[in-house]
Amino acid sequence: MVTDSSDAGSASRRNAFTGTGLSKIYQTGETEVHALRGVDLTIAHGEVLVLLGPSGSGKSTLLNIIGGLDRPTSGNLRYGELELTALSDRDLTRFRRANVGFIFQFYNLIPSLTAIENVRLVTDIAEDPLEPADALEEVGLGHRLHHFPAQLSGGEQQRVAVARAIAKRPGVLFCDEPTGALDSTTGVKVLEALANANTQFGTTLIIITHNAGIAAMGDRVLHFLDGRIARIEVNDTRLAPTEISW
Repeated sequence: MVTDSSDAGSASRRNAFTGTGLSKIYQTGETEVHALRGVDLTIAHGEVLVLLGPSGSGKSTLLNIIGGLDRPTSGNLRYGELELTALSDRDLTRFRRANVGFIFQFYNLIPSLTAIENVRLVTDIAEDPLEPADALEEVGLGHRLHHFPAQLSGGEQQRVAVARAIAKRPGVLFCDEPTGALDSTTGVKVLEALANANTQFGTTLIIITHNAGIAAMGDRVLHFLDGRIARIEVNDTRLAPTEISW
């Protein structure tokens, strides 16, 4: 792993995201909370980017902004040639629907729907989706299509969430602590599903985690501290999820 203070590690590939001076201030009564402090970054198409740092360091705030869930207080953000910071709320919703998938620590499945029906929630509104059964097959759940969430283990529920996210073939997939509630064995299965989406579909993968071992499966690792990128590390070789130290 090589430490780098710039974004040169992704210069050889076309950028998915380019952010300049991204800041976010939350007002709590008379108190201002500076969640992001002038962050500059680029993220290449097809890159696997891991974000590490303590709670409150700005990781989730950045993810929400580049994922189109929130807006920066100041700064500029582009997705390819599209200036996200200039979009209306409606156009930002269209951007998310067409380009973005989200996976969180908690699975957010609909309890009254089967696995395949949960995935179909996304494929019914996507432009060029995978078949729901094919998406579930991709994550090793082709035999659990008609099971309800309560009939699935935690790892299986998270893999349904991964299938739902990848089913619309998103250009970028944001993962906020996707293995945080899982043991190492099931966590590796979830990470394998994410890595497959990256290699098979060219999906840009951005992972927030407190598990430093997961950093080894990324192209780059951004270390956050106090709303800033404290340092950037570039991995010469990405490890497979089965090879990382949990």
